[in-house]
Amino acid sequence: MAAASSSHPPPPPPPLDKHNVFISFSGGDTRYCFTSFLYDELRRNQIKAYMDVREFETGDKMSPALEKAIKESKISVIIFSENYVSSKWCLDELVQILKCQKTNGQIVLPVFYYISALTVRNRTDFEAALVEKHKMNFHDTLLTQWREALIDATLLHGL
Repeated sequence: MAAASSSHPPPPPPPLDKHNVFISFSGGDTRYCFTSFLYDELRRNQIKAYMDVREFETGDKMSPALEKAIKESKISVIIFSENYVSSKWCLDELVQILKCQKTNGQIVLPVFYYISALTVRNRTDFEAALVEKHKMNFHDTLLTQWREALIDATLLHGL
Protein backbone atom coordinates (compact mmCIF):
# COMPACT_ATOMS: atom_id res chain seq x y z
CA MET A 1 0.00 0.00 0.00
CA ALA A 2 1.40 3.37 -0.94
CA ALA A 3 1.97 5.90 1.80
CA ALA A 4 -0.49 8.75 1.78
CA SER A 5 1.19 12.03 1.01
CA SER A 6 0.27 15.04 3.05
CA SER A 7 0.18 18.61 1.89
CA HIS A 8 0.72 19.83 5.44
CA PRO A 9 4.23 20.97 6.39
CA PRO A 10 5.93 19.08 9.20
CA PRO A 11 5.33 20.49 12.68
CA PRO A 12 7.93 22.95 13.97
CA PRO A 13 10.61 21.55 16.27
CA PRO A 14 9.79 21.69 19.97
CA PRO A 15 11.08 24.77 21.77
CA LEU A 16 14.44 24.48 23.44
CA ASP A 17 14.20 23.53 27.07
CA LYS A 18 14.73 26.31 29.53
CA HIS A 19 17.78 26.16 31.75
CA ASN A 20 17.37 25.45 35.41
CA VAL A 21 20.56 27.27 36.38
CA PHE A 22 22.33 30.29 34.90
CA ILE A 23 25.99 30.70 35.90
CA SER A 24 27.44 34.23 35.96
CA PHE A 25 31.22 34.35 36.25
CA SER A 26 34.42 36.11 35.21
CA GLY A 27 35.95 33.90 32.55
CA GLY A 28 39.54 34.84 33.25
CA ASP A 29 39.20 33.91 36.92
CA THR A 30 37.11 30.75 36.98
CA ARG A 31 36.17 29.47 33.50
CA TYR A 32 38.63 26.55 33.44
CA CYS A 33 38.49 25.64 37.10
CA PHE A 34 35.58 26.15 39.49
CA THR A 35 32.96 27.24 36.95
CA SER A 36 33.57 24.42 34.48
CA PHE A 37 33.61 21.88 37.32
CA LEU A 38 30.31 23.26 38.65
CA TYR A 39 28.76 23.23 35.17
CA ASP A 40 29.93 19.66 34.49
CA GLU A 41 28.63 18.46 37.85
CA LEU A 42 25.23 20.07 37.32
CA ARG A 43 24.95 18.49 33.87
CA ARG A 44 26.10 15.12 35.22
CA ASN A 45 23.22 15.32 37.69
CA GLN A 46 20.84 16.13 34.82
CA ILE A 47 20.39 19.75 35.81
CA LYS A 48 20.18 22.01 32.77
CA ALA A 49 22.75 24.72 33.25
CA TYR A 50 23.78 27.68 31.11
CA MET A 51 27.40 28.78 31.06
CA ASP A 52 28.32 31.34 28.41
CA VAL A 53 31.30 30.18 26.38
CA ARG A 54 32.00 33.45 24.59
CA GLU A 55 34.85 35.75 25.41
CA PHE A 56 33.46 39.26 25.28
CA GLU A 57 35.18 42.12 23.51
CA THR A 58 35.11 45.79 24.42
CA GLY A 59 31.85 47.31 23.23
CA ASP A 60 29.92 44.03 23.18
CA LYS A 61 26.43 44.21 24.63
CA MET A 62 24.47 41.47 26.27
CA SER A 63 22.99 39.34 23.52
CA PRO A 64 19.25 38.66 23.42
CA ALA A 65 20.03 34.94 23.84
CA LEU A 66 22.03 35.60 27.00
CA GLU A 67 19.32 37.86 28.40
CA LYS A 68 16.73 35.18 27.61
CA ALA A 69 18.85 32.50 29.32
CA ILE A 70 18.96 34.62 32.47
CA LYS A 71 15.22 35.38 32.41
CA GLU A 72 14.19 31.77 31.84
CA SER A 73 16.43 30.22 34.48
CA LYS A 74 14.95 29.23 37.81
CA ILE A 75 18.23 29.77 39.66
CA SER A 76 21.21 32.01 39.03
CA VAL A 77 24.60 31.27 40.54
CA ILE A 78 26.85 34.32 40.69
CA ILE A 79 30.50 33.39 41.10
CA PHE A 80 32.17 36.46 42.56
CA SER A 81 35.92 36.44 42.02
CA GLU A 82 38.75 38.96 41.96
CA ASN A 83 37.93 40.36 38.51
CA TYR A 84 34.14 39.94 38.50
CA VAL A 85 33.48 43.53 39.55
CA SER A 86 35.82 44.98 36.92
CA SER A 87 33.87 43.29 34.12
CA LYS A 88 31.14 45.35 32.49
CA TRP A 89 29.49 42.17 31.21
CA CYS A 90 29.46 40.50 34.62
CA LEU A 91 27.90 43.60 36.14
CA ASP A 92 25.29 43.78 33.37
CA GLU A 93 24.43 40.12 34.03
CA LEU A 94 24.24 40.83 37.75
CA VAL A 95 21.75 43.67 37.23
CA GLN A 96 19.61 41.45 34.97
CA ILE A 97 19.74 38.56 37.45
CA LEU A 98 18.60 40.74 40.34
CA LYS A 99 15.77 42.15 38.20
CA CYS A 100 14.63 38.57 37.61
CA GLN A 101 14.86 37.84 41.31
CA LYS A 102 12.56 40.78 42.07
CA THR A 103 10.08 40.27 39.24
CA ASN A 104 10.06 36.48 38.75
CA GLY A 105 11.17 35.19 42.13
CA GLN A 106 14.34 33.75 40.63
CA ILE A 107 16.57 32.13 43.25
CA VAL A 108 19.99 33.78 43.41
CA LEU A 109 22.97 32.07 44.99
CA PRO A 110 26.17 34.07 45.31
CA VAL A 111 29.42 32.11 45.53
CA PHE A 112 32.50 33.91 46.78
CA TYR A 113 35.50 32.36 45.06
CA TYR A 114 38.64 33.35 46.97
CA ILE A 115 37.06 36.68 47.85
CA SER A 116 34.75 37.67 50.70
CA ALA A 117 31.32 39.23 50.41
CA LEU A 118 32.61 42.17 52.42
CA THR A 119 35.49 42.70 49.99
CA VAL A 120 33.13 42.65 46.99
CA ARG A 121 30.66 44.98 48.72
CA ASN A 122 33.37 47.45 49.71
CA ARG A 123 35.21 47.52 46.37
CA THR A 124 35.46 51.25 45.89
CA ASP A 125 37.91 50.95 43.03
CA PHE A 126 35.61 49.08 40.66
CA GLU A 127 34.73 52.23 38.71
CA ALA A 128 38.40 53.06 38.11
CA ALA A 129 39.11 49.44 37.18
CA LEU A 130 36.25 49.47 34.65
CA VAL A 131 37.45 52.70 33.06
CA GLU A 132 41.02 51.41 32.89
CA LYS A 133 40.03 48.01 31.50
CA HIS A 134 37.53 49.23 28.91
CA LYS A 135 39.13 52.61 28.14
CA MET A 136 35.79 54.32 28.39
CA ASN A 137 33.70 56.22 30.90
CA PHE A 138 30.31 55.01 32.03
CA HIS A 139 27.14 56.97 32.70
CA ASP A 140 26.46 57.70 36.38
CA THR A 141 23.10 55.91 36.19
CA LEU A 142 24.79 52.72 35.03
CA LEU A 143 27.46 52.96 37.73
CA THR A 144 24.72 53.42 40.34
CA GLN A 145 22.85 50.34 39.03
CA TRP A 146 26.02 48.27 39.23
CA ARG A 147 26.92 49.55 42.71
CA GLU A 148 23.41 48.82 44.05
CA ALA A 149 23.40 45.37 42.43
CA LEU A 150 26.76 44.54 44.04
CA ILE A 151 25.48 45.58 47.46
CA ASP A 152 22.18 43.70 47.06
CA ALA A 153 23.85 40.52 45.81
CA THR A 154 26.49 40.44 48.52
CA LEU A 155 23.80 40.74 51.19
CA LEU A 156 22.20 37.49 50.00
CA HIS A 157 23.05 34.24 51.72
CA GLY A 158 25.68 32.47 49.70
CA LEU A 159 28.68 30.19 49.73
